[in-house]
Amino acid sequence: MLELRPTCENCNKSLPPDSTEAMICTYECTFCRGCVEQLLENVCPNCGGGFVSRPIRPKHNLINNNYLGNDPASIIVKYRPVDVKAHKNFAAGIKVIPANER
Repeated sequence: MLELRPTCENCNKSLPPDSTEAMICTYECTFCRGCVEQLLENVCPNCGGGFVSRPIRPKHNLINNNYLGNDPASIIVKYRPVDVKAHKNFAAGIKVIPANER
């Protein structure tokens, strides 16, 4: 089950469970859309994968108790600002490769 982390790992922007700005990689590294597009160039600094929009968990029990009230979002902040220069060097060789082919 997705943790639904509460903030961007780079800029610490709040990303509540219903945020359409939250982006995740396959390891659930969580960044805001601005950091993904403007700084990270769709390259996760932790694994090298790409990002997708984080799904939004229903607020209400629509079926089978699958909702935020039963499975709340994480409150654990993972604040790990990206070293911009190091990331540019890391991403340079792989950002041109489509994420599904990395």
